Amino acid sequence: MTAPAKRILLTGFEPFDKDSVNPSWEVARALDGEQIADGVVHAVQLPCVFGAAMATLDEALAGLQPSLIISLGLAGGRSEITPERVAINIDDARIPDNAGKQPVDQSVVHGAPAAYFSTLPIKAMVRQLRDAGIPASVSNTAGTFVCNHVFYALMHRLSRRAAPGVRGGFIHIPALPQQAARQPGMASMALDLQVQGIRAAIHTAMTVEQDLQENAGQLH
Repeated sequence: MTAPAKRILLTGFEPFDKDSVNPSWEVARALDGEQIADGVVHAVQLPCVFGAAMATLDEALAGLQPSLIISLGLAGGRSEITPERVAINIDDARIPDNAGKQPVDQSVVHGAPAAYFSTLPIKAMVRQLRDAGIPASVSNTAGTFVCNHVFYALMHRLSRRAAPGVRGGFIHIPALPQQAARQPGMASMALDLQVQGIRAAIHTAMTVEQDLQENAGQLH
């Protein structure tokens, strides 16, 4: 008897900051329903709103009971796919979210630890993407906007659940060419290459148990 496919939760955000598209959702929905390794992708769109994004994530976690959770977000200005290493317990918004909220120096979860590390094999992901000719690197900051808010909330929830083997983390992706066309000089990456990269990253997360031990540090 064939074992049922594992569930992979892949989240992306709605457009924000007056933009009409968000590549994180475009990539997620492009992979929705796809079988990768022994799992099936379930894409969920999150609102770009503090608190509401966390609530939508909670609903998806409760409904799907996934064995792998990867949240995607846009990092305008980055030229690579960047798995994030660490989420920090702070909301400090440079711009308002889509509901007009702009928290400053507030905890994501009051009384919780200062930070959590991703449980994804982030260095193995980067190596796999680079070997496939896709620009990638480990990032050591997920910012302090709704991306980090969701990343921290996810890792906090996973740390409190008795769910051995469940992995989670966050990956930032570049802008799309049509976004960069409106902002000359902005780095971008074509949607099909981003989809290929996230597909490879998911496959690595599903198949690699022990992350690589190789340098991915930064001087600044």
